[in-house]
Amino acid sequence: MQTVLTIAGFDPSSGAGVTADLMVFAAQSLFGVSAITALTVQSTVGVRATHPVSAEILRDTLACLDSDLPPAGVKIGMLGTAANVAVVCEYVEGIRRGPVRIPVVLDPVLRSSSGRELLDTEGVTLLRERLLPLVDWVTPNLDELTVLTGVAVSQREHLPVAAHSLQGDSGVGMGLRLGVFATGGHLDPPDDFLLMPDGKSLWLAGMRISTRATHGTGCALSSAFLSRLVLGEAPAEAAHAAKRYVATALESATPRGSGPSAINHLWPRLFAKD
Repeated sequence: MQTVLTIAGFDPSSGAGVTADLMVFAAQSLFGVSAITALTVQSTVGVRATHPVSAEILRDTLACLDSDLPPAGVKIGMLGTAANVAVVCEYVEGIRRGPVRIPVVLDPVLRSSSGRELLDTEGVTLLRERLLPLVDWVTPNLDELTVLTGVAVSQREHLPVAAHSLQGDSGVGMGLRLGVFATGGHLDPPDDFLLMPDGKSLWLAGMRISTRATHGTGCALSSAFLSRLVLGEAPAEAAHAAKRYVATALESATPRGSGPSAINHLWPRLFAKD
């Protein structure tokens, strides 16, 4: 059982953040560890407040975990502050000096689904200019893709343009290019777009699933995608597997609370094949 790391915020309702990531990792038979970047006060009805963890605590946590439980892959989610973005940049730069290049996937969480800002302007700039060139994959939704590229993305034809723009602006170290797994959940149909590091691309067909248990779908997709990469799948195969995982988690979820609740991260038929 390989170890994977999530660097993200804490969601006490377990819809997103480290609590959700750890369930996703467990569902893929991976051992998850976590470094918390912020505490949130939230439930299914929205985020009431955020309380960032200090950069010093985050740095110490990452160093402590890495010395004892070095990860086979890293998922980066909500970072909260520019100082925490800087710490994560330092950490990824450090693991890039290791003998093996492990996959690092960034889910650029910029604001909550209820509209609360989760990373300030300075943090967004640092994420775009310093962190993006260090990671292997980024998994933005339409709004995040718009913020990161300046390209307004509201229709299907906008997605490839923005994804290519993001890849072109964010060269990854060691001669590699950034891969973009852009989620089109607000499109009709809700298809996703995968842009490979080599420039090849494909659309991944989606379907609208009627449920109130939709909180954290983007977070789960990113974590499932990382998991499948760690398990040795090629990017296209990993992306398809992650979409199947999230689709079944949506279909089998039991709504809880008064608002959009968590998907069923631990559904029992994990990647069952016919």
